[in-house]
Amino acid sequence: MVTSTPPSLPASGLSASGSLTIDLGALARNWRAAHEASGTARASAVIKADGYGLGAVEVARTLAKAGCRDFFVALPSEGIAVRSVAPDAAIYVLNGPMAGHVDAMADAGLIPVLNGPEQLALWAQAGDRHGRPLAASMMLDTGMNRLGFDEAALDALAPDALQGIDLRLVLSHLACADDPSADMNIVQRARFNRMRSRLPDVEASLCNSAGIFLGPDYHYELTRPGVCLYGGSPFIAEPAPFHHVVTVGAEVVQLRRVPAGETIGYGATFTAASDMRTATIAAGYADGIFRAAGNRGFAAINGVRVPYVGRVSMDLVVLDVTALPDGAVRPGDQAEVLGPTISVDDLAQASGTIGYEVLTSLGSRYERRYIAADFSQF
Repeated sequence: MVTSTPPSLPASGLSASGSLTIDLGALARNWRAAHEASGTARASAVIKADGYGLGAVEVARTLAKAGCRDFFVALPSEGIAVRSVAPDAAIYVLNGPMAGHVDAMADAGLIPVLNGPEQLALWAQAGDRHGRPLAASMMLDTGMNRLGFDEAALDALAPDALQGIDLRLVLSHLACADDPSADMNIVQRARFNRMRSRLPDVEASLCNSAGIFLGPDYHYELTRPGVCLYGGSPFIAEPAPFHHVVTVGAEVVQLRRVPAGETIGYGATFTAASDMRTATIAAGYADGIFRAAGNRGFAAINGVRVPYVGRVSMDLVVLDVTALPDGAVRPGDQAEVLGPTISVDDLAQASGTIGYEVLTSLGSRYERRYIAADFSQF
């Protein structure tokens, strides 16, 4: 097990009251599952936002050992960090080349996703400075209307526009892959086929996590699993068919007996209907437990789900532990905020959001622990 502590914690060695444990073996198994589900395509790994909040360097190191050879990040700085542990991987930068960063990207061997004519010109100029065409990929906008070349921009390219580019991949992004019945999936695939036929014959990528399960017509040569690697569900209102990766524990600070008629928390949004016992844990919205989960979320103690009562505070959440036997929980015990009983998607649903946001919002105050993958078991 590798343990790291965020630099914001006191240098005296005082530990955080909460822990965030990342099971790298589960992460590797999830990538293998996504790779196998990709059929004849190979699976990459989307590790932007610091590996969805879990540490991009540790994630990349593990997945490279598992066999992943293609990584996607959002920013050049993320790609440069990943390059240190994946020296031979193809590392794609989704936001593309940015002024002031192009030479550093080229020196690190990063592959930008070119999202428009301006970025294409910027990268071609960098190639001129380096004396060779630099590797790149192109985003085709097939309906997201967010980034990429739409059909008009593609048609407007000069015949020699790509001569200064070593084009390796064309890609697009599905807007509704989490709903397999959505007509938008079919529309986007047809647009993607039409648009990429106007470009050099290179590898193609369309699938995100959910898109992999739309079938082989969507796989092309490369798939791009993201949230499923980290144990989140890519589907609407369906549990994740993957191993849970993240366990978050928070220390019980105090136990209380709350008489009937008393209120709990800011705004007095919860009133005890009868005498009850509560446990206050040392985590709150500063640690990624959204305020919206107040009176809706659950933690777990000894594998038993216990509800949040009252609003989530910055540093504290109150749990109703009346259903537990007296003495079953004591100050200093750990409550499960996320883990085998409370999934990323459980917390997301209680918060009115998605698992992606839960993962990327986990705060810096947890003591982070990495459980190393045992590749002899693969």
